[in-house]
Amino acid sequence: MRARGRGAGSSGAYAGSGRPSGTDGGSRPGLRVSSACWCCRRCRGSSAMFYLAAAVSDFYVPVSEMPEHKIQSSGGPLQITMKMVPKMLSPLVKDWAPKAFIISFKLETDPSIVIGRARKALEVYRHQVVVANILESRRSFVVIVTKDSETKLLLSEAEVEKGVEIEEKIVDNLQSRHTAFICGKN
Repeated sequence: MRARGRGAGSSGAYAGSGRPSGTDGGSRPGLRVSSACWCCRRCRGSSAMFYLAAAVSDFYVPVSEMPEHKIQSSGGPLQITMKMVPKMLSPLVKDWAPKAFIISFKLETDPSIVIGRARKALEVYRHQVVVANILESRRSFVVIVTKDSETKLLLSEAEVEKGVEIEEKIVDNLQSRHTAFICGKN
């Protein structure tokens, strides 16, 4: 089986609902994110924070293009064409919550490109923070990237043994940054 396009990516959202983005189980990708962001348009101040965590996938197969029954292997090789899930970061930053503190994630498999890709996202979308990580080490190491800094967060062996998760360090770091962001805006 072969899918066209680039591999599964990392953009998506947990926009207030605590649920990952994606489809609504039907044919409308990103509906939960879009709905949550629409509701959050009223939260235009710097006290709002959006934590846009990794998406399940940047691509989907529309319901209208899915087969009704099992695909038979006797039919020969299979080629799947997928559609891109709509990006929500740009309208979130520009239209829905332009004064909010917005964090996105950039997951890569190649360590040599992850920081550059994170910086490019900051430049393109003009939000505050990208949490950059590598697939292989994503549970123990991330880099918090802003326009002015790169902060490495790493779990020690002792922390791993105690069951500490990298998300605890990420949230602590982002909470401090968000507080500074609020204070800088008032």
